[in-house]
Amino acid sequence: MLSKTLLKALNEQINKEFYSSHLYLSMAAYAESQNLPGFAHWMKLQQQEEHGHAMKLYKYVNERGGRVELGAIEQPPVDFKSPTALFEDVQKHERSITASINKLYEKSTKENDYATQVMLHWFIEEQVEEESSASEILETLRMAGEKGQALLMLDRQLARRGMG
Repeated sequence: MLSKTLLKALNEQINKEFYSSHLYLSMAAYAESQNLPGFAHWMKLQQQEEHGHAMKLYKYVNERGGRVELGAIEQPPVDFKSPTALFEDVQKHERSITASINKLYEKSTKENDYATQVMLHWFIEEQVEEESSASEILETLRMAGEKGQALLMLDRQLARRGMG
C-alpha cells in the first residue's frame, strides 16, 4: 500500500506526464504549421511515449491499491519562435521531468518504499534517454541553422524516428 504522501506525489507525476503528452502534441501542431513534417512526426511519437508514461504510473498506482486522481491539464504553449526554440523548450521540459522523477525517488527512499524505487528506476533510465535525444537534436539544429538544406535534411531524419 502506498503512503498518502507518495500517492499524492505519484498522482502529481501522472498529471505531469499527461501534460507532457499534451505539450508534445501542441509542438507537433506548430511543426506542421511550419511545414516541418519530420519534426511533427518526432513530436507525435514523443506524445505517444509520454501518454504511455502516464499510463504506466496509472497502472502502478492501481496495482498498489491507490486511487488515481486526475487533475486539469494546463494549456501548453502553441507558438514557438523557431525550430531551435522548439527544441530548447523540449530540452528544458525533459530536464524538469527528470527533476520531478528524482524528487519522487527521494520520497520513496525516505519512506523505504522499495517497490516504488524499483519502478522509478525505469523512469530514471528513460529520462537519461529523453534528455540525450533532445540535446542531440538541439545541437544539430544549432550547427545546421534554421534555413535551407540542412534544416530539410534534419526534418527528413526526424521523420524516420521509429522506423528501426
